[in-house]
Formats: sequence, C-alpha cells, structure tokens
Amino acid sequence: MPGNLLRRLRRAALGPPELPRRFRAVFRALGPNSVAIDCGANVGTYTALMVERGATVYAFEPNPHAFEILATRFAGLENVHCANAAVSDREGLASLYLHRDANQDPLRWSTGSSLLMAKGNVSVENTIDVQLVDLDAFIDGLGRRVTLLKLDVEGVEVAILRKLLETGTIDLLDVVLVEMHEAQIPDLRQETAELRAELARRGAANVRLDWV
Repeated sequence: MPGNLLRRLRRAALGPPELPRRFRAVFRALGPNSVAIDCGANVGTYTALMVERGATVYAFEPNPHAFEILATRFAGLENVHCANAAVSDREGLASLYLHRDANQDPLRWSTGSSLLMAKGNVSVENTIDVQLVDLDAFIDGLGRRVTLLKLDVEGVEVAILRKLLETGTIDLLDVVLVEMHEAQIPDLRQETAELRAELARRGAANVRLDWV
C-alpha cells in the first residue's frame, strides 16, 4: 500500500497526530455535516484540523496580529468563517489587554491576550478595542447542533459556560473542549470551583475542562 494512502487511512482511523491522544476521537467525529466553533483560534492551528475533516467552521480571534494570519490562511474556503472578534457572554465593545511582551513580538505573544486585566501576564497600558460576540446567542442563532466547540479565551470561559448552562444552549453542543485559567487568574478560582460543581451536579458529560 502506498505510504501516503496508508498515512491518510491511519489519520482517518486514529485522528490527527498533532493532538494529544485523548482528543483525537473528538476531531475524528467531525465531518462534512458537522459544525465546529474555534474560540481563541489564534493563527488557526486547530481550525485547520476542523477544516480538514470537512466541517463548517466558525473561527473567532480578537488579536489583530493573529487574525491577519488566520484570515489569510483560510481565505477562499466556503466552509470557514473567520471573525476578528472576542467571544463573551455579551455583545458590545471591550478592551483586549495584550501580553506584556507584545511590543517585542506581537504575533508570538498574541496567545497571551485577554479581556481580563487580572491575568498576570498582560499589560494594563497596552490595549486595543475589540468587538464582543455573545457566544450563547451566536450558537442559538445557528439553528443546528454544534459537533465541537473549542473554548480557549484566556479567562472568559467561566462567564461563557455559566450563560450556556443558564439558557440551556449547552444542550446544543455535542462536545465542548475548554482550557481553564484559574491558575493564571487567581480571581477566578472561586467562580471556577462553583462552575465545576455545577457541571458535576448536572452531569454535563459533554463539557471537558482538560483542553490544553
């Protein structure tokens, strides 16, 4: 069997090797009839894996330096929709606090941007205004189930998940992969503990808080 074909078959069976093994089945479940949402897409590393599976992908990235790469990378693909915006639990405008070293290398440090001033590695002086998208309303407005939501938004995850639970929109999501940030933002520890308890109480097995 030709090597390229063997690699394609192996990738289809096992999932993307770029991912930790525990997440591969989640991405493998995506297909042409799937919807995936990448929140905190940055330059599109995981967006690309979603696109590769044929899913319709909505990628949100507020940092303009990362978004420029993201938008260029997927330009012309009808199944990819990139938005230079931050997801939140509300709509409006907000300040995005850039990483304290962003002036040295804006793209390298774009992953450290946050809507939360309390995040320890951001600069309170170096900010940009960004558009907020109410993720709960966005998902509800799609009018269909979402196979995968990846949520890595530097501390705003708690507020977003709390609203998804309150409205019941969480039930429209097959799998939610979340990176939590209470270690980097101590102010979130109590809220995060309460959220974890609420997820456990509800038995929300579709929400995984182990994305890294």
